[in-house]
Amino acid sequence: MRAVVTGGAGFIGSHVCERLLESVCDDVVCVDNFITGEPANIARLTGRAGFRLLVSDVVDGLEIDGPVDAVLHFASPASPADYLRHPLATLRVGAEGTRHALELAAAHGARFVLASTSEAYGDPQVHPQPESYWGNVNPVGPRSCYDEAKRYAEALTMAYRRSLGVDAGIVRIFNTFGPRMRPGDGRVVPNLIRQALEEAPMTVTGDGSQTRSLCYVDDLVDGVLRMLGASISGPVNLGNPHEVTMLELAHWIRRLTGSRSAIVQVPLPEDDPRRRRPDIALAAAELGWQPRTPVEEGLLRTIEWFAERRKGAGVLAEVAAPATAPSGLAVS
Repeated sequence: MRAVVTGGAGFIGSHVCERLLESVCDDVVCVDNFITGEPANIARLTGRAGFRLLVSDVVDGLEIDGPVDAVLHFASPASPADYLRHPLATLRVGAEGTRHALELAAAHGARFVLASTSEAYGDPQVHPQPESYWGNVNPVGPRSCYDEAKRYAEALTMAYRRSLGVDAGIVRIFNTFGPRMRPGDGRVVPNLIRQALEEAPMTVTGDGSQTRSLCYVDDLVDGVLRMLGASISGPVNLGNPHEVTMLELAHWIRRLTGSRSAIVQVPLPEDDPRRRRPDIALAAAELGWQPRTPVEEGLLRTIEWFAERRKGAGVLAEVAAPATAPSGLAVS
């Protein structure tokens, strides 16, 4: 089996490439333009038999020599800091990039899996969120470049399935964490771990009562591969129903790291969802999938990875200067 993974040098994409080579595929083609992906994420795969890196932007096209049995489309900035910095690139990869990936799958009769997102639900008014819920998205807000790019990508995927018979499926990925997240990518888990390890103030947006449901990356990848081996269209939620407030998460990470950092409040970003928890009944029924890694165990593995990276580098590579306390109200 030969698979093409767009965005394969990203956080989740690199784990997908690695798992495919370990258990599913003889050959994996990783496609990435490194706008947010990192060479270090695939360093252990480079030079390995069956692995090929193609440095390219899927927005410009996607031509692969030889057979293709699977296309997994993970290319896109995914953290708020990244897609707010690259809104046009985010919209283009959701549109033209998805079309090119679908065209590749159509040309080869390959199974196609779209990595969509829980952001398709926006700031949900239904809790937990089932796949049947159409969402509550602000189409003109600052986050819309990501939310609407993924919603369009879903619509395009279904159009190719219905009109051209492409064997296409959609997974909606909820908050995922683990090794290879960038310390400065703006997402809550790496932010809090980095701040805790540096003994810097740990920032919680708003009053910290907003919730997320955190899934360890190994479990998420298992769900993706189960979707790859299925024939259903989805969308299928992949995430951990274990819901935690951001203030609880900050205290949890501070305890696990043994940090003495203060926890401080900073303003809540515009359109930030108040609650987020997946209904995973469909994934359980259709894929036989559910997360197996306890959140605390996943956090400990992630903290260990960040600590080792920090120790090896002397300082975190993405921190240009010592952290200073942000303006805000100390809550601990």
